[in-house]
Amino acid sequence: MQFDSIIEAVYRKAEYPAIDFQTEAWNISRPLEGLSILEATPVFRNTLVKYRALLAAGATLSFGISDVVQKDEKIVNWLHELGFNVVTPLTVNDQYDLVLDCAGQFAALTPRIGFVELTRSGVYKYEGASKPVYIADSGIIKRIETSLGTGDGYFRALSLLGYTDWKKKYFVVFGSGKVGRGIIAYALRYGAHVSVVTDTRIEDANNLPQEIASVVDFRDIDSILSLVSQAHYVVSATGHVNALANEKIVKSIMHSKALVANMGVEDEFGPEIPASRVLNQKRPLNFLLEEPTHLMYIDATFALHNALAVKLVETTLPAGLWEPPPEIERELLEVTRDRGLIGDDLDFLLGKK
Repeated sequence: MQFDSIIEAVYRKAEYPAIDFQTEAWNISRPLEGLSILEATPVFRNTLVKYRALLAAGATLSFGISDVVQKDEKIVNWLHELGFNVVTPLTVNDQYDLVLDCAGQFAALTPRIGFVELTRSGVYKYEGASKPVYIADSGIIKRIETSLGTGDGYFRALSLLGYTDWKKKYFVVFGSGKVGRGIIAYALRYGAHVSVVTDTRIEDANNLPQEIASVVDFRDIDSILSLVSQAHYVVSATGHVNALANEKIVKSIMHSKALVANMGVEDEFGPEIPASRVLNQKRPLNFLLEEPTHLMYIDATFALHNALAVKLVETTLPAGLWEPPPEIERELLEVTRDRGLIGDDLDFLLGKK
């Protein structure tokens, strides 16, 4: 298969147990035989394992890219060289059986069977969809990537830039959802002092690690300004565009000596903070890396995205948004725990330790 040489040279099977499980099974059962799939997962080296499983299932793949989602141009060019069809929202046709989307890049299409959307940020584009849409982000598995993988990626990116002095440093994290919690967990692991700015009325804010120095409501501007003035690192992970676009907060960030990073898909700092003030020009910091998320943390997500495509083929669903069937997630989680490298982290994430 086209991707074997790179995959086998770079990865151990224990880094992608769920996808390896799929590939072995689908080489025999061929559940996607003869079906055309537009695969729009962000194109990076570790995504090749996901593609290989779909090809093993018998699918004919085209690859979708856009300016909305980050990508590795070297891998994109290599897919071109291998003869694969690579399209954008402006050049794509509308003749696919399935669309495996990310951030709703290709939500305007009308595939014969349906869609599987990878991220929460793309869900709103599918409201009123005329086809069934599985939302991979609705289940448990996405927490592995979004919390553990993104938190790990944030600190690996800081290391790449030469910033490795975290012990006893002051971190201010805006947001306490899945991404924020991952960053908080790793910062505490590295011995940092962590304060969190969030909506204290929601459940996320009431179930944070006890080691956190302070939890501040996002409406308490004076307290936020005090935190930012002391911070060594400021990171936004709210999931909302312009979340920090308050005049006083903008001024405090501009005068702060903190290293400022965005970990949301979109610009959370707003137009008054120039891209030059934020690491990686306001793009998610982990996308500086050759692998924004380590394969071992994103493997189960890739496998779920693929498995939901097969489920769409096997099941007749009405149009609308659908959560992943629990039995699919349970199977992939067990494979990840039994064959992979992150069993302890997985149990911690799921509250089993």
